[in-house]
Amino acid sequence: MSNPSISVVHHDGPMNNNIPEGPRSGGPTRRRSITPAQKLVHLAAYDVATATSKGGAYLREQGSYSSQITEWRKVRDAGVLKGKQPGEKIGKLTPEQVQIARLKRKLELTNQRLATTEVAL
Repeated sequence: MSNPSISVVHHDGPMNNNIPEGPRSGGPTRRRSITPAQKLVHLAAYDVATATSKGGAYLREQGSYSSQITEWRKVRDAGVLKGKQPGEKIGKLTPEQVQIARLKRKLELTNQRLATTEVAL
């Protein structure tokens, strides 16, 4: 009593031989390295994009994450990105540099709010 609609297929070769090769199949990829100057350019472009409510689109286009922007801002506001040569390492911020960066960012946001309030009045 066999079912005539079911057929058995035998395969002796490798199962994955028809899979096309993709971008990840060629071996390990190298990490993208971004110079301090490029980080400053990205920060400026992201700030412009966020002013027009297109920050998320900018991040997707560039393949970046908001956490990277946050870290780059901290380093920029602490003055660490200025004067660095391409390929030069950026060390970890000292607690004082972190506080300075946080206070500069807070001052910048406060000034933006003040300007908005002045325009509204």
